[in-house]
Amino acid sequence: MRLTISILIIFSFALAASAQEHPEKQYLPAVLIGQDTLPHQDLPPVDVFPKKNFKNKSEEQQYWRLVWRVKKVWPYAKEAAVLMRKYEMEVPPNARNKDRRVYVRKAEQELMRKYGDTMKKMSINDGKVLIKLIDRETNKVSYDLIHELKGGVSAVFWQGIARLFGNNLKSQYDPMGEDRQIELIIMYIEAGII
Repeated sequence: MRLTISILIIFSFALAASAQEHPEKQYLPAVLIGQDTLPHQDLPPVDVFPKKNFKNKSEEQQYWRLVWRVKKVWPYAKEAAVLMRKYEMEVPPNARNKDRRVYVRKAEQELMRKYGDTMKKMSINDGKVLIKLIDRETNKVSYDLIHELKGGVSAVFWQGIARLFGNNLKSQYDPMGEDRQIELIIMYIEAGII
């Protein structure tokens, strides 16, 4: 009996040693081309972005200011989209106006506690970019969002204030036209380039 156990122990050590000398082989998928069998491995896609060329130093400075603004306000636009989805789930479309107003007031107070100081420190240009990015993230212009949440009078009031400062709450995000540079900056941020 002892002899059998000793042989088994020695045999198991010998197997373990040979397994370390010859690691497990890995086989790649193959493709048959004619009579040749060639290894084939799918690689993940790689984004390739062109090097940014600027006409002059001023244009480069403008670009990097826009990058800074997008990085600054994009998290707020994403947060607005999350809150919009949360609002749509929590308040049924057939809810009474009173119930809606109570919820909106509570959400406004929560947002002002959380982001009020930061929003007050934003510049007019930060606001312009934020309006565009809110439209990008929610697929609704800011004017329509205010109209849905607060009513028509409030939407007209805030549109008037925005127009005084050179903004337009009705402006839409155009990723292929006017806002192409912002869209590219977001792609660069998501890719980890900037």
